[in-house]
Amino acid sequence: MDIGSFHLYDKLQKMAMAMPQVHEKLCYGTPAFYVDKNFFLRLKEDGETIAIYCMDREEWMAKNGDTFYITDHYKNSPMLLVDLNMVSNDDLTTLIREAWQMKAPKRLLKQYNHL
Repeated sequence: MDIGSFHLYDKLQKMAMAMPQVHEKLCYGTPAFYVDKNFFLRLKEDGETIAIYCMDREEWMAKNGDTFYITDHYKNSPMLLVDLNMVSNDDLTTLIREAWQMKAPKRLLKQYNHL
C-alpha cells in the first residue's frame, strides 16, 4: 500500500471504527470491518476502493457513477464499490452508517437506535 492509499485507509478505519462494536480483521487478504460477526465493508486489493453493503446502491450510482459503481462480480449482491479518492466524507459516513445498520444484530440496533 503506498502513502496515498495508507492515508485513505486511515480515514476509512477511523470512520468505520467509530461505529458501535466494530472490529477489524482480514477478509480476502485485505482489511475489513465487522459488527458482531457480520462483515459490512472491506478495502479492495487496490487500497483505494471499498466494497460496502448498501441499501440503495442504484441511487448512489445514479448520483455519481465514477465514485459509486459495481462490477459484474457484484451485480447480484447488495454490495457497492466506492472510490475512496472521490467520495466525500459526508457520503462515506452515510454509507458506513447504513452498512452497519444492515448488518448489525437486532439487539445492537435497539441499543443504538439513534444512529
